[in-house]
Amino acid sequence: MSEKIRLIKKYPNRRLYDTETSIYITLSDIKKLVQNNTPFRVEDAKSKEDITRSILMQIILEEETLGSPIFSCDLLSQIIRFYGHTMQGMMGTFLEKNVHTFMDIQNKMHNQSSQLFSTNPMANVDAWNEFLKMQGPAVQGLMGQYLEQSAQAFVDMQQRLQNQTKNMFSFPFPGFTNPSESTNTDSDSAQSNPKPGADK
Repeated sequence: MSEKIRLIKKYPNRRLYDTETSIYITLSDIKKLVQNNTPFRVEDAKSKEDITRSILMQIILEEETLGSPIFSCDLLSQIIRFYGHTMQGMMGTFLEKNVHTFMDIQNKMHNQSSQLFSTNPMANVDAWNEFLKMQGPAVQGLMGQYLEQSAQAFVDMQQRLQNQTKNMFSFPFPGFTNPSESTNTDSDSAQSNPKPGADK
């Protein structure tokens, strides 16, 4: 049985109301819901429009301004260039799959640490968690670098597709003459074979 989706309503005064607890909450509270994998939906109290994405973007914006951003200016610029592009949908799917891959790596590290705890009585969870806190900026930087390299790989793939398309449509068809090439040929021919009396 799937977990019930928690409904959060946003009122015109910009306050967020949790219908489950019947109290007003903040973006920090919604961040905790995300971290706890609690399914939720944020909707405009008046129009009933789903505004979950915009709320999540606000949380990301706040986190990015706190000191250890994940997204570099170069990565953000690359993402912005894909808006309105024919490959915009593919870019979103590509980044999403890469984030899932990074999460899989994280889960494997967690499982390996759990095995370490079970075999080494000197190790404890608190010490490991403290270590992860110390390594937080490094791991966060690694995530940003991973996404940036993924975005660049997608850009490179796009360029290769464009080059292949150009090569495919530049294939010489029988009886087809490029007008620009024809003009250049006629011009060269006129220069090499001047009309009689042109030098007179």
